[in-house]
Amino acid sequence: MKKELPTKYDHLAVEKGKYQQWLDKEYFKAGDLTKKPYSIVIPPPNVTGKLHLGHAWDTTMQDMIIRYKRMQGYDALWLPGMDHAGLATQAKVEARLREQGISRYDLGREKLVDKIWEWKEEYADIIRAQWAKLGLSLDYSKERFTFDDGLSDAVREVFVRLYEKGLIYQGEKIINWDPVQRTALSNIEVYHEDIEGHMYYFNYHIVGSDDILVIATTRPETMFADQAIFVHPDDERYKKYVGMKAINPANGDELPIMADSYIDLDFGTAVMKCTPAHDPNDFQLAKKYNLPMPKCMNEDGTMNDLAGKYKGMDRFECREALLKDFEAAGVVDHIETIVHSVGHSERSHAIVEPYLSKQWFVKMKPLAENALKNQETDDRVDFVPERFEKTFSNWMNNIEDWCISRQVWWGHRIPAWYNNETGELYVGREAPKDVENWTQDEDVLDTWFSSALWPFSTMGWPNTEDPMFKRYFPTDTLVTGYDIIFFWVSRMMFQSIEFTGRRPFKNVLIHGLIRDEQGRKMSKSLGNGVDPMDVIDEYGADSLRWFLLNNSSPGADMRYVPAKLKSTWNFINKIWNSARYVLMNIDEDQKLEELDYATLNLADKWILNRLNEVIRSVDENMDKFEFINVGTELYRFIWDDFCSWYIELSKLHLTGDDEVAKKSALNTLVYVLNTIVRLLHPIMPFVTEEIYQAIPHNEESIVISKWPEVNPEYDNDTINDQFAYLIDIIKGVREIRHTYVIKNSIEVDYTITTKQDDLEALLKEIAPYVSKLVNATCVGYNVPTSKNNATEVIKGGNTLNIDLGQYIDMEAEKAKVEKEIKKLEGEIKRGEGMLSNPNFTSKAPAAKVEAEKAKLEDYRSKYAAAKEKLAKMN
Repeated sequence: MKKELPTKYDHLAVEKGKYQQWLDKEYFKAGDLTKKPYSIVIPPPNVTGKLHLGHAWDTTMQDMIIRYKRMQGYDALWLPGMDHAGLATQAKVEARLREQGISRYDLGREKLVDKIWEWKEEYADIIRAQWAKLGLSLDYSKERFTFDDGLSDAVREVFVRLYEKGLIYQGEKIINWDPVQRTALSNIEVYHEDIEGHMYYFNYHIVGSDDILVIATTRPETMFADQAIFVHPDDERYKKYVGMKAINPANGDELPIMADSYIDLDFGTAVMKCTPAHDPNDFQLAKKYNLPMPKCMNEDGTMNDLAGKYKGMDRFECREALLKDFEAAGVVDHIETIVHSVGHSERSHAIVEPYLSKQWFVKMKPLAENALKNQETDDRVDFVPERFEKTFSNWMNNIEDWCISRQVWWGHRIPAWYNNETGELYVGREAPKDVENWTQDEDVLDTWFSSALWPFSTMGWPNTEDPMFKRYFPTDTLVTGYDIIFFWVSRMMFQSIEFTGRRPFKNVLIHGLIRDEQGRKMSKSLGNGVDPMDVIDEYGADSLRWFLLNNSSPGADMRYVPAKLKSTWNFINKIWNSARYVLMNIDEDQKLEELDYATLNLADKWILNRLNEVIRSVDENMDKFEFINVGTELYRFIWDDFCSWYIELSKLHLTGDDEVAKKSALNTLVYVLNTIVRLLHPIMPFVTEEIYQAIPHNEESIVISKWPEVNPEYDNDTINDQFAYLIDIIKGVREIRHTYVIKNSIEVDYTITTKQDDLEALLKEIAPYVSKLVNATCVGYNVPTSKNNATEVIKGGNTLNIDLGQYIDMEAEKAKVEKEIKKLEGEIKRGEGMLSNPNFTSKAPAAKVEAEKAKLEDYRSKYAAAKEKLAKMN
């Protein structure tokens, strides 16, 4: 039974139920060993919350690629999964618990982890529902989670191997400390903001002298842990003090005055206090001179015993109290207000504290060097756009050791145990046999440690004989944003090369960020975030997907412009109506036949040649990931060539008496429509499925249909030039009708002036189309023209002529235009006079002034158009 499309395009009705049908039929399931494999692993979204517009953009690109490859005949695997997101997820759950008056310490480790698993299941279900609404063709039978058993095995394997190779070590270093989450952070988990602060200048009395050293600091609360004072050895002002001591005004300690060339002679007073446990540079000086490294703060950012009477105060509360006491004691020399860059925790947004702590680190230099060397081989990763390889290389060339331990409870527990009696350290894939005599390290691994293994741990590694690993790894393409090249892309590359000897993916396609219409980053504080599910409800998934793929070039940011969603919906509606037109002309029992090129007319041949050009262009740009070019090509072809021209021209044959021409036009319409929906399918999966299933004799689903191929028989080197004559003549007649106000209902005669002897036959073939589209009849070639002749230049420098005498009173028309010009001159003079009058512009409401400016511009544009029209008439 023939399937009919409803009269109106309704995205909600079209998209309803299709995704479940695709899942039920297992169209997305990879594993056909007769085909060549092509694999993508999804950048696993964090289970911290719902997907945002950036996720929709990222995954739509991947879906477009994987649907394209599936239709091309590949065994296309798109592996889904999610990231446990250690610290980030725990922070979300703790925030929910705090609303209930519960802290993690009230629950304890095991019960908190149970709560987080509940959160994970809740949000995993939400994310899967969002994937479905977006239409993502994921193979759920192979879904993974960074905290599932298989991936946890891979994490332990990697940790142990790196440890045994000497590339993982424990050490005391100054790290970024989040006092709210009470955990270490890596450098790239810290963002910097310029905030207003102060540079405090304090007086330090020199022991045994009346002299004073003035020392500047931005963090007075750390003074309780000062261990020395440093000056530059060449600084003539202070040479005499080296070897002496100065009194720390915070606690009365006598601090040795030392010299080191590290001191910046141009900063502050060029005298520096050294606080080894609270500053990375001071830490290095302390190591050099073997200074003690005491801490004056607790892990929660409060002051400890070393702070004396300030013990228990928050670090910033202590700062204010200490400053007040210093001012009373005359310690303050002066205070400068400054704006400086201050590190904040990406998760808690707390100001990060540089803090001496014993942590686990990965020695990065050898791993980075191997990754960089691999980029010089045939197994390199190709960055798209290429410029981002420089971003990667610069990062890897200047990389620091990676702090991988986190003081939270949700994550992969570090596989290290300490003997309860001897303190001996044991690192292993499994717990020690006499585990009761050992205590496991409390820390968990940075979530990026497991994410870095994603391309191969999801494929069954460390079992290199796993069929998944052998078939689908290395993967073909990774799609991700430029903001996580450091976090994730670089780490996947060095870990993959280290543990598999291969690149993790052939291509990495980098996109930008989605910003609001004003170019601002989307954020909760600005209230400018957009829920992609709301957009789908309003405009449909197909509209959202088209918008996301056609509004940004590779690597660039995108602006979310709601008006463009509306125009995209209109474009789909255009496709829908064109499909209805084609299908309405097919009888239920009609047998559509193969196209016989010999029977095709000019319009048929032209649209088929154009279709070949479009397929070639789409293939080329899809393979280069130039999706915006794909969209531009398809839009122009569908809207202009197919809908505006070919469909209109086909009506001549569909309503005519020539059965051969009628059959050819109908078969061509169906052939082109069928090809269009398959070309569009990777971008617009839902509406293309609806139309595809309504076309007779198609397969059961467009998802498993064949990608369109060029048919060389339809290539025609001259057809575009020939068709250009038809377009120019039709446009020329329309322009003359518009200029001289000749109603469409009036049939006009035209002639063509040409010196090309071989053109007449083509123009005769064109004539019926011209008659059908613009109600105009060709009455001759190279015939004399009258004084009332209107002309338009067409292709090849030839001329279209229409004798206006029989259609309009030229003098009357001129008079009308001249009258309009005179009226507009008066309005322009009035407007210019008003806007040059200061009494009006200064006293009238701003809205009134702007309205008058807009009116004046409108009059000026109408005046220019009228003058041009009169010139044509003359």
